[in-house]
Formats: sequence, structure tokens, C-alpha cells
Amino acid sequence: MHGQIARIDAKLFSVAAAMPLLVGVSVYTLMVAYPPHLLSDPDTYWQIAAGRWIFQHDAVPWTDPFSFTMRGAPWIAFEWLSELIYAAAFAAAGWTGIVVLAAAAIGLAFGLLSHLLLRALKPVPALVLTLAALTLVTPHMLARPHVLVLPVMVAWTGALVRAMDRQSGPPYLALPLLVLWANLHGSVIAGLGLIGPAVLEALVLGKNRRAWASIILRWAPFTVLAIFACCLTPYGYHSLLIPLKTLGLGDALNLIQEWKPQNFAHLRAFEIVLLLGIFAASRGLTLPPLRTLVVLGLLHLALAHTRNADLLAMLAPLYLAAPLARKFGSSHNAGRQPLVPGLGVAAIVATVVATVHVATQPVAPAVGNTPQAAIEAAGLAKSGPVFNDYSFGGYLIYAGIPPFIDGRGELYGADFIRDYSRAIALRDIPGLVKMLDDYGIGATLLTPDTPAVALLDRMPGWQRVYSDDVAVVHKRRSAVSTHN
Repeated sequence: MHGQIARIDAKLFSVAAAMPLLVGVSVYTLMVAYPPHLLSDPDTYWQIAAGRWIFQHDAVPWTDPFSFTMRGAPWIAFEWLSELIYAAAFAAAGWTGIVVLAAAAIGLAFGLLSHLLLRALKPVPALVLTLAALTLVTPHMLARPHVLVLPVMVAWTGALVRAMDRQSGPPYLALPLLVLWANLHGSVIAGLGLIGPAVLEALVLGKNRRAWASIILRWAPFTVLAIFACCLTPYGYHSLLIPLKTLGLGDALNLIQEWKPQNFAHLRAFEIVLLLGIFAASRGLTLPPLRTLVVLGLLHLALAHTRNADLLAMLAPLYLAAPLARKFGSSHNAGRQPLVPGLGVAAIVATVVATVHVATQPVAPAVGNTPQAAIEAAGLAKSGPVFNDYSFGGYLIYAGIPPFIDGRGELYGADFIRDYSRAIALRDIPGLVKMLDDYGIGATLLTPDTPAVALLDRMPGWQRVYSDDVAVVHKRRSAVSTHN
């Protein structure tokens, strides 16, 4: 009997040791298997262009160098390091390099997540949480800066949660992660904010006021150093202010797809995971008050803006792991057991095969974000200012053509975004006409289903010169006559 139990325990230990590697390789393989999903966001274009600009100028920009509507206006490339990395990957291996880089970061993040969960949980509940996280984030797994920071975000949060679980001091060795996070992505302020729950939980567990003083004295220097670490960027403290500037766009954020609130009109993955989570909670799962607040806060962010589902998916499981372990049983540090023989070799082989497969396939961004044919056929590079669809702004920057608008909402501001959206939707026809005249627009580049296209077809001063399934181009008749 004892021998049977030992064999079962050894099997569990082997599974737990292997799971992070298997998860990481599986997620990587899944991501590279369908490159169009990773390359379906138009912002990838301008982020590569921004990285190129930094390489060429050996500096980071402080003003907008790309658009013609905001050229020279204050703007910082707060994700400069990610943009530099993407530009380097593109220079080395084209779009295949971008796909491999993004997929590797995502795979690493999930492998690390499962590893951290196994510190507290047995393999099955750890795998369930990992799969739930993957389900939530898959729609937003795009080749953009936020995927490069996922492993850093998970590692930083894991260090804070471990300090909470052990009721130990602050994790000073994790501070360099904040420096990296601050240079990769603008969400570092969220990582800074996660120090608060760690301190508050320590205070709640403190037995008396003397303990409270000791806790504050331990965490105060760490918090100061964390703030300093977040400011170790080419832009100093300005990087910390970007999220506040973005959220300051107010209701104009709802006009941008990734900033819209969750839509429950149709059953989607987010709602399914949410309902399953509510069901699990109803079965008697209890959380410490501070962890409940953290999870609720992450849920609020995810409900308010679809892009924040990443935070809920990757961070909430770390806060849930210890309470779940008390209900389902602890892992007994199974994650520290050695790997099963040959697994490392098999993982390397699987990774190489997946990489070679994607390298031998034609890889390109989504056609719907790539109006290359329209630009070339209509000669838009020489047509003067172009009034473009929001989704085409990234490609225009990539192609060296100043856009009217692109994905940098913090640059354009709420009023500009709101006026633009009302104009192309024909909710403000005089406003559209005024924009075309005030900015001296020589050509328009819009998607076929944009309401403004039908109006331009009927406006006497404009002529449709090109159309396909991706884009429609109109030019001023005077410009068309001159060209002819």
C-alpha cells in the first residue's frame, strides 16, 4: 500500500515538474500555428516604424514625427523598448520574426504562470486556472508591446503574492522587473499598484500596532525604490503618467475597439469563464478580504475595457492559488521536482519544428489593415494629406505616409477622436466637410463600409479613383484633372 502511494506521489511530482514546460511549448506552438491572429492589429505597423525611427535617430522621440495633423505635438514612445525589439525582429526575419517573438513571449508567460501556480496547487487545479487564463487572453494575443511584458508582469506579481503567502518581507530582488516593465509597456503603474494589497494584507494579519509600525518600515523603502524603478526610462516619470492620460480620453475611449467595455449581447469566452468562476465561488470557496478586493478590482478593469482581460487572466490566478490550495490540497512544492527524462529534448524538438513550420509559410499581417494596393494604385504617396480610416493609420506610418489619425489615442486627444468618429460616421456632415477643407486633404483612404464613402461618391468636388475589398480612395477632382 505504501509503495502504491509512493508511486502515485512520484507520478504527481513528475507531472507538476513537466507541466510548465509543456504549457509553455504548447502555447507557443498554438500561437505560431496561426500567424494571422497575432498580426491582426494595425498598431503593429506603426510600432515597427517607431522602433525603426529610434534606431535611425539613436534617440527616443519627444514629439510626434509621423502624422501631419499632430506633427511636432508632445508625444513619447513610452513602449520604446518593445518597439525597438519588434523592429529588430522584423529586420532580422520579417513578419516571421515578429510572430516567433510574440509567440515566444506568450508561451514563456504561460509556462511561468503554471510554474508559479504549482507552488501552491496540485497539477489539475493549476492547469484549470492556466487554461481559463489562456481562454481569456487569446482574443488579445497580438504582436504588440503588451505581450512582451506578460512574462515580466507574471514574475513581478508572483514575487509579491509569494511574499503575501509567506508573510515575509518585500521582494527586493524583483525590483529590476519593474525597470524592464516600465520600458516595455505603459501598464507598469498597475504593477506599482499591486504593492498596496501586499502591504494592506500584512497589516491586516499584524497582531498589534507595534507590528504595524514594523511592517510599514519594511515596506516603505521598497515602495520608494519601486517608484524610482518605474522612472528609470528615457522619459523619467512621464512614462507613469501615460495611462492617466489615456484614461483621460473619457467616453472617447469607447470609440476604440480594444477600449470598449465587455459586450454580453452574445455568449463569448469572457462570459463563459466569468460564469464558471461565479459557480466555483458558490461552491464554498472563500478568499481573504484583501485578495477578494484585488480580484474584484481586476474584474472591474476587465469589464470596463476589453483589453484589461489580460490583467484579470494572468494575475487573478496568482491571488487565488493559496486559497484554492486550502480547499483542494497543497502541491507540497511538487513544482521543484526534476523533469522527467527526455522531456527537455522533446520540448526543444517541438519548438524547433513549430518555428521551422512558420518560417516556411507565407506570413503577412491581416489584409484588412493593409491598404497597400490602394496606396500604390492611387499614388497616395504623392497626393498630399490623406484622410484615412483609423485602422489604416498604422500602415500609412509604416509606408512613410503621414496619417490623419492612427492608434495613438493619447496623442490625438478626446475631442479630435470624437470629432473624427462623428465625421466619418456622417453624424456630423458639416464637420466632415470642414475637416477635409481645413486640413487641405488631397485624398481619402477609407474602408468600403464607412458611411463617409457614400457621401464622397456624391460630393461634386470629389471623385472615386480606386476601390477594392479593403479600401476606397477618393481624390479632389482638381487634383485628378491635374494628374491627367
